[in-house]
Amino acid sequence: MSQPLPAVAVTMGDGAGVGPEIIVRAFAEPDVHARCRPVVVGDAARLAEAARRCGLADAVTVRRVAGPAEARPAPGVIDVIDLGLLPAGLPFGELSAAAGEAAYRYVERAARLAVAGEVQAICTAPLNKAALHAAGHRFPGHTELLAHLTGTPEVSMMLATEKVKVIHVTTHLGLIDAIERIDPGLVERTVRRGHRTLVDAGIARPRIAVCGINPHAGENGLFGRGEEEEKIVPAIQRLRADGIDARGPLPADTVFFVAGRGDYDLVVAMYHDQGHGPVKILGLEAGVNITVGLPVIRTSVDHGTAFDIAGTGTADHRSMVEALRQAARLAPDPAAS
Repeated sequence: MSQPLPAVAVTMGDGAGVGPEIIVRAFAEPDVHARCRPVVVGDAARLAEAARRCGLADAVTVRRVAGPAEARPAPGVIDVIDLGLLPAGLPFGELSAAAGEAAYRYVERAARLAVAGEVQAICTAPLNKAALHAAGHRFPGHTELLAHLTGTPEVSMMLATEKVKVIHVTTHLGLIDAIERIDPGLVERTVRRGHRTLVDAGIARPRIAVCGINPHAGENGLFGRGEEEEKIVPAIQRLRADGIDARGPLPADTVFFVAGRGDYDLVVAMYHDQGHGPVKILGLEAGVNITVGLPVIRTSVDHGTAFDIAGTGTADHRSMVEALRQAARLAPDPAAS
């Protein structure tokens, strides 16, 4: 008897961005439906319009379903829970409070489905933070929004590529605020979440590199004000005492190179750009965003709404395909839900 495929709720993101297009292109890939039962939470009319703009109107079918249980994986079929929130004729590539409100509602519905066990994972197309804020939802991004909707006090952002995985101690904070926020407890909890995720993925003893904050990880007090000794070293000592192979603090300007050649399974970045920059050098199509610590699996593309090309039918869908693959790989057994 074949293993049942996990159900994955795919949120459409900001309808004025590239989300509808990358979903349409991804659902046209046979490999996606071979791995999971994807169901879009979004607007059916917008997906049909995106299919026309991508030149795929004859290759895909948009099918409305009441819930994930009705989703049937079939190449070229886009099962969608149609919330019907977007106004007709909404322009592509323009900031819209209506699109921001709809994007929020898609995530809200997906979170409810996941917590109820109707789907085993969530995969998100990009939303636009300014549009989200214009609609009155003051969240920095998906990570914080999903933490709020699932009642999770603390989560971490992990970026995964074929060569390197990075988990962030802080994310959407200004640099000065991020440095103030970092403390040994937060560093320790972040490393433990990353360690648990890799163990669950089959890596029995993950090798974890922990970045410093200052150039050269402070170089024994030469740079900075002792942040490494104060904020990072105590956490590493506690982690190693518990048998977790966490090493550092290490200079961020070299650690990604050695991680990329295979010396480490995970890099712990202290702030947003320290981790995001190296991953995006590898190519936006290669990166997948994973929220670690939620009661459900959540993956996402590692790029934004791309208003400059939205509606042109040219958006690259490879990161969406990879995000769906990762969601299917990390999702729990549907039979256990």
